Amino acid sequence: MSDRRTVFLIAHTGREAALRSVEGLVDGLLKAGIRIRLLEAEAVGLDLPDGVELVPGGPGAADGCELILVAGGDGTLLRGAELARESGLPMLGINLGRVGFLAEAERDDLATVVDRVVDADYAVEERMTIDVLVRTNGDVLHEDWALNEASVEKAARERMLEVVTEVDGRPVSNFGCDGVVLSTPTGSTAYAFSGGGPVVWPEVEALLMVPISAHALFARPLVTSPDSVLAVEVQPKTPHGVLWCDGRRSVELPAGARVEVRRGKTPVRLARLHRAPFTDRLVAKFALPVTGWRGRAQGA
Repeated sequence: MSDRRTVFLIAHTGREAALRSVEGLVDGLLKAGIRIRLLEAEAVGLDLPDGVELVPGGPGAADGCELILVAGGDGTLLRGAELARESGLPMLGINLGRVGFLAEAERDDLATVVDRVVDADYAVEERMTIDVLVRTNGDVLHEDWALNEASVEKAARERMLEVVTEVDGRPVSNFGCDGVVLSTPTGSTAYAFSGGGPVVWPEVEALLMVPISAHALFARPLVTSPDSVLAVEVQPKTPHGVLWCDGRRSVELPAGARVEVRRGKTPVRLARLHRAPFTDRLVAKFALPVTGWRGRAQGA
């Protein structure tokens, strides 16, 4: 095995238990001959041995690496997705938080993760993203992207946000609401799920529009073609709103702003250790009760 193989590690180090897990992961990989690169800002508090390369953030931080290894909760995994999309490298997530739908391993699987990384024993799948465009008076105000969702939300607790929703250039409905979530299938188990949207299997190519606490007779979640263009217009006489992308990046939406969402040009690549169906992942992550299931009868 070449000693030049390098993985980029992104870690949540805010808790003592997470620190120890990350240090154990680093130790295992170094002993196996895998080099590790880490952001300087994330090395604080970690007891790191020699051989760990510390780099500042910015473009090209992951150049020369073969894999992005992310250890943390959902927020850390989404942070890793930003680097994965920028670099084109696959991302392998280790859940140190609660649900961790994007994660492929749990805290107790660190030794297995090390072995699989050393052997490059993982499959890679692509997850659809969305590109987000904000316009005001026809001018482009902001461009962004998301792996899970773009959410148009009210900025003031005491006032609803008045919006008009649109699909493929045609109006659907107007209503007052707390917000509207525009989601990928990956994001169907995130914010869109909390808003009552459907769970969509990752291999299904689609876009979702999920109103949040809408005051309307018709404000149902919509599932559209992956080639559709979804739009939410903030009414001119309503208070300003805010756009959030993956709950990490935000921009203020002035009254009259228009948010357009379409299938992203650049996917995020995820490294997979297991071939278990998404149904099993769903049941495990949400601890769904399946007692009494007998399965398909023999010979059926």
